Amino acid sequence: MTVKAVFFDLFETLITEFEQGKRMSKRNYDYSTLLGLSNADFKKEWSLRQEKRMNGHFASYEEVLRDIAQARDLQVNEESIRYLYQSRIEEKKLPFHAIRGEIMELLTELRSHPIKLGLISNCTEEEVTYWPESPISAFFDEVVFSFDAKCSKPDARIYELACERLRVKPEECVFVGDGGSNELEGASRAGMRVYHAFWFNTYVQSEYSKLLSPTDLMKELW
Repeated sequence: MTVKAVFFDLFETLITEFEQGKRMSKRNYDYSTLLGLSNADFKKEWSLRQEKRMNGHFASYEEVLRDIAQARDLQVNEESIRYLYQSRIEEKKLPFHAIRGEIMELLTELRSHPIKLGLISNCTEEEVTYWPESPISAFFDEVVFSFDAKCSKPDARIYELACERLRVKPEECVFVGDGGSNELEGASRAGMRVYHAFWFNTYVQSEYSKLLSPTDLMKELW
């Protein structure tokens, strides 16, 4: 069947938060001073809320921090929360302004064909604040952010929603992602043809066809 739409993951597929193996933001927050719990305890509490964060259970990053403070019976420091929120927005801004040339080349080539482009991303509100300002945002016909959709990969509903918005059937679609959150398996179960984006994140392994370069996708489609 003719491919009518290509769906991409966002983080570590179209954009990356890493450069030469290191996080670009050089993230280094002292949660002990800011919130009153150790960095290790904060990481634990943050991880416990992963699914709820992705699915939009929390309205904002600040709400997550307040929930953590309440769970740990800590005094909420609104100034610290505002500081961490603004710092996180700035941190998440970086990859949107460092788009690789091969990504731009791929999207430009795809747009020259009668094919629809969609984005399916597991993310929270503050992580994609700068999406509209990114040079790649204009290439996409539809964008599905999990926090807004209230469901996340690999849940079949998010793939179905994306297809509905583009008015295509899953079997008419290709999904490209780095494999995080079992997104490739979810897309395959939904009926899409799946390709493993293996250019930024090479740690996730899968049974799906690997693309070593973004432009390798073109060889698979035509």
